[in-house]
Amino acid sequence: MSLKERLRDRSYNDKKMSLKEALGYIKPGDHIFIGSACGEPQYLVRGLVEMADHLANNEILHVHTLGVAPYTKPRYSERFRMNAFFVGINTRRAVAEGRADYTPTFLSDLPYLIRSGAIQIDVALIQVTPPDEHGFCSLGVSVDVTKVAAEKAKLVIAQVNRRMPRVLGDSFVHVDDIDIIVEHDEPILEAPPSEPDIVSERIAKYVSDLIEDESTLQIGIGSIPDAILNYLVDKKDLGIHTELLTEGVVPLVEEGVVTCAKKTINRGKIIASFAMGTRKLYDFINNNPMVEFYPSDYVNNPFIIAQHDKMVAINQALEVDLTGQVCSDSLGYKFYSGLGGQADFIRGARLSRGGKAITVLPSTAKDGRISRIKDFLTKGAGVVLTRGDVDYVVTEYGVAYLRGKTIRERALALISIAHPKFRNKLLEWAKKHNYVPKEILPFPEVEYPEELKRYVTLKDGSRVLLRPIKPSDATLKQHLFYALSKESVKRRFLGSLDLMPLKRLWPYVVIDYINEMSIVGTVTENNNEFIVAIGSYSRIPGTEKAEVSLVVRDDWQNKGLGTTLFNYLAEIAKSRSGIKTLVGWLLIDNTKMMHILKKSGYPMRYKVDGNLLYVELDLTGNLGKESTLKI
Repeated sequence: MSLKERLRDRSYNDKKMSLKEALGYIKPGDHIFIGSACGEPQYLVRGLVEMADHLANNEILHVHTLGVAPYTKPRYSERFRMNAFFVGINTRRAVAEGRADYTPTFLSDLPYLIRSGAIQIDVALIQVTPPDEHGFCSLGVSVDVTKVAAEKAKLVIAQVNRRMPRVLGDSFVHVDDIDIIVEHDEPILEAPPSEPDIVSERIAKYVSDLIEDESTLQIGIGSIPDAILNYLVDKKDLGIHTELLTEGVVPLVEEGVVTCAKKTINRGKIIASFAMGTRKLYDFINNNPMVEFYPSDYVNNPFIIAQHDKMVAINQALEVDLTGQVCSDSLGYKFYSGLGGQADFIRGARLSRGGKAITVLPSTAKDGRISRIKDFLTKGAGVVLTRGDVDYVVTEYGVAYLRGKTIRERALALISIAHPKFRNKLLEWAKKHNYVPKEILPFPEVEYPEELKRYVTLKDGSRVLLRPIKPSDATLKQHLFYALSKESVKRRFLGSLDLMPLKRLWPYVVIDYINEMSIVGTVTENNNEFIVAIGSYSRIPGTEKAEVSLVVRDDWQNKGLGTTLFNYLAEIAKSRSGIKTLVGWLLIDNTKMMHILKKSGYPMRYKVDGNLLYVELDLTGNLGKESTLKI
């Protein structure tokens, strides 16, 4: 009878051993798996180093560790060599110095690699709850690959900890399948929420605007994901399907925001594979029927993820280049983290009906000295997400939508959300390498006026976003021109115009937002944005006057959009630019525009010049007072 058979035939009490006795069953050369993240059996790990001095040439395998990792110290290099599937803060130095290994693999694929024997596991050190009346122990805060490791290992040593929460789902190991039990109670490792900061808050606001009611979310860990959760309090019936469950979900459940009631699969359930938080989170998931944990090959399976309608995957990156390549696991040649589940969830979300794949990152690093939006990735940096994987990239300066976009459109969109002080350097590089046309004007070193965004509801119930134009809108503006009828083109440009090449548009999409302003009205269909109206003004040099223009796509006319857009433009001209008078030339038969001007209520003066009408609107006059004086 094998050792495993002899040990497993014994009762729970017979399997109980002291730490030193238990570790004595591990042999030199064994491949030792350690439970992940906050589920790490710290008592067993400390003992492994302090007491098992008979060991040599043992490989230590783990996904992510937050706790003790003494086996990475140089003095233990003859006894242990670590192999990390995700490099954590306490193991980076060992990997960087070549004393430890890193195996890049998707979390969805790791259980298969273990089951197939491609990754060998002889001993599994795990942490579990005491057995229930049926003999089942819960893996608690860490199921991920711990369950399959315990199933595959030749020897399973479990630290039974009464402080471990009992989590439901496919998260149980029967006591018969545990070989050795070491009872030891200690606090479960904790990962408190990050302190909020201005950059994270701004990114969170942009991301929250992308999340619709009834979406299902995957959100990682860190200051940005924590801030995003705080911005979702106005959403309805959100669901959770995520590898990592964090504390920010708890208040959203308590406030009725996260209900999981509209999830496409696992309806009514929060699905995760491991948790990182404080005791507040652990008490929430303890014996909670709403929460179920499953192994990574289920939770991270892109085909499972894709079955959720409106699946939103939000993951953090280290840097993004101008073509959309994303690095999130290394700083140049130095491995920083791992592939994890980022690609699993990004690809699943992109396959989801109404899904969104969102990559977030601060615009700079090293106290603002380095741009994270790169002309090209740092030498040695790994491409975790290819150019074809990314939908949205979000920094504190805005949102770049990349799906289906050309290199030119991608480069301009990403430059627009880089830190202002790096934009023109990136633009010059993009011009030099023919990513963008040479005639594009330099970007003004000003922030995009995000505060001017405004959603409006028209009289037919349609919802339109009014926002300042961006350099990346050139193609959308061109599309608007070719969607206009010949009559609308004639009214806007005071005559016939057949062509609108992009080179003509560049001066009108790169503006300073003070002396020049363009507000576009946009609608979004299947995550694709379309411009349906544009209102613009440009200051006449040396004056407090600005020339104004307005156009609305034909199928959006007669809904009140033109009136709403003009009134908003006039409001901005007064308050932001100090404009006192708006002037413009109209065709004399452009009754729609005259109606908009009169309806605005500003005192108006005009004169006729052939088939044209010159109009001045006094923005300092009393609203509602009619005054039409010929000049």
